[in-house]
Amino acid sequence: MNWIRAGCCCMAGLMLSACSPDGIRPLSDLNGRLASSGEARRDPSLAQEWLATLSSRSGRERIELINLRSGQPTPTPGLNRADAQPVSISLSGDGERLALVRQRDGETELMLYRRSLGLMQQLELNPRGVPRQVSLDGRGKLLAVQVSRGGRWEVDLIPLP
Repeated sequence: MNWIRAGCCCMAGLMLSACSPDGIRPLSDLNGRLASSGEARRDPSLAQEWLATLSSRSGRERIELINLRSGQPTPTPGLNRADAQPVSISLSGDGERLALVRQRDGETELMLYRRSLGLMQQLELNPRGVPRQVSLDGRGKLLAVQVSRGGRWEVDLIPLP
C-alpha cells in the first residue's frame, strides 16, 4: 500500500513538472504592477479574488487590499490610521473580513475590519495577552491568534460572530 501512495506522489510531481517545464514562475502582469508601485511589501494574505499586503513607502507601513481581477488597490476607509502601525494581517476567503494586529500608542491591538461596512472593531483577549500574528479561516468565522502571555507563546482560537 505504501508503494501505491509513493507512486501517486511521484506521478503528481511528474505531472506538475510536465505542466510547467520552466518551473514555478510568478504572474508577470500582477507582479509587474505591484513592483512598479515603488512600495516594499510583506505579510501577504490571499483570498479568492483579493490580496492583502503590508506595503511600505518612505518607512511607513499600511495595509493595502488589491483586487486580483483588476490588479488595482481597493479603497478601505477606516482601515489605516496615521497613528497605528500594522504588524500582521489575514483575509477571509471572500475578502470581506480582515483580521489584524497593530501597534498604537504603545499598545498592541487585535482588530477585525469588515470591508463592506468600513467598520473596525477591537477584539479583547481573555485572558489578556499581547497578540502577534493572526490567521482567519476561509469563512471569516474563526480566528487563530498567536499571543504572548507571561513570556510564553500561545495560540487562541476565537469564534467570530
